Amino acid sequence: MFDSLSDKLDGVFRRIRGTGKITEANIEEALRDVRLALLEADVQVEVAKTFIAKVKDRAMDQAVLRSLTPEQHLIKIVGEELVAIMGGATGTLDLSGEGPVVLMLVGLQGSGKTTTTAKLAKHLIAQGRRPYLVPLDLSRPAAIEQLKTLGAQVGEGCVVHDTPADSNDVVAVVTAAMAAAKAGFHDTVLVDTAGRLAIDATLMSELARIRDTVRPQQTILVADAMTGQDAVAVATGFRDGVGIDGIILSKMEGDARGGAALSLHATTNKPVLFTGTGEKLEDLEVFHPDRVANRILGMGDMMSLIEKAESAFDEKEAARLEEKLKKNEFTLEDFRDQLRTMKKMGSVGDLMSMIPGMKKMAKKADLAGADGHLKKIEAIIDSMTNQERHNHLILNGSRRKRIAKGSGTRVSDVNRFLKQYNQTRKMMKSLSKGGARGLLAQLGGGR
Repeated sequence: MFDSLSDKLDGVFRRIRGTGKITEANIEEALRDVRLALLEADVQVEVAKTFIAKVKDRAMDQAVLRSLTPEQHLIKIVGEELVAIMGGATGTLDLSGEGPVVLMLVGLQGSGKTTTTAKLAKHLIAQGRRPYLVPLDLSRPAAIEQLKTLGAQVGEGCVVHDTPADSNDVVAVVTAAMAAAKAGFHDTVLVDTAGRLAIDATLMSELARIRDTVRPQQTILVADAMTGQDAVAVATGFRDGVGIDGIILSKMEGDARGGAALSLHATTNKPVLFTGTGEKLEDLEVFHPDRVANRILGMGDMMSLIEKAESAFDEKEAARLEEKLKKNEFTLEDFRDQLRTMKKMGSVGDLMSMIPGMKKMAKKADLAGADGHLKKIEAIIDSMTNQERHNHLILNGSRRKRIAKGSGTRVSDVNRFLKQYNQTRKMMKSLSKGGARGLLAQLGGGR
């Protein structure tokens, strides 16, 4: 996400760094390159034009022109204007009022709306709410079954309405669903509406009838980030056709160039609330314009990294691990559990990109190889018996040969891992006085 744009902007800043001082000529040249970078990132043309005009106006200020640090000034101005076109403040869900609060999700077919509904339910459960999910794509029974399947994975407190397979009346279904949600004391209703391949009058009419029936607190558009400028046209179409209050950008983990994220607020005046960053139900991130701008400018995103760590690591589990370390009882099974916990935070590359100054280093490193190495370690531990995971001292030559065969690795890989594991145990034993958080941080940095 934003990699190409980030690289091109970095090139612009490096070139102006060598000029020594800002002049009208080098500002003009730099902004031509910035404009081209934005357009190549699929930012909507008028948004790019307005952005460049604002940056130019501020950059040509006499105080800036006299500056001896042109690069820092231009980065500051570009960063602030990036935040501005993305909405400035972080958007929030409106969950106020008497329950159940209704959130109506709309979008085209294939935008990831049903999966996003389940992700949003997972997010709400983490906030202490009890969501009730309503599948309303009555023309596609598979979509109804998909939401039921995903809903079962969301967790306790989430219920999916049993939409009749032969129903063709969305108003009747959603009316019954609202009654069931109230009866079940659910405080939030997520309505997963039907989608089409394109916006049409039939779809808008159906969505309007649902909207007028449930009177949603917010209508949220799910837009596919992979579609770039097309996402802008979709957003304005839904805004004008049925009305929207916010946007969730799905599929940001793919080859999305970032144009949709940079264009949507400026063209619709509606906030981007979340981004979908993966296939797992946990892969839904709050959209913070300032943090996104920092990532684009290569400044990292430590706040998001800290939040990921806090959500991944369980306090009770950390305390239990700390106690085991003090007693020198850290087993291979504990090692595997910590690997799995770290995987919840994302790939090694994603995590490194959030650390200031690490993005360039991450590109040079074999991060795909690093992720592959962690998977190999997990496979090795999975191939052990329960007894072996709890007592590594019994792992003789024949057992190691069996483990290598079962994990699809070589005996040398098993030997190398066990050597690393023993070194880790010694290190963590010596560090155990530092507390569980420090231990987990060291464990993550050492692998």
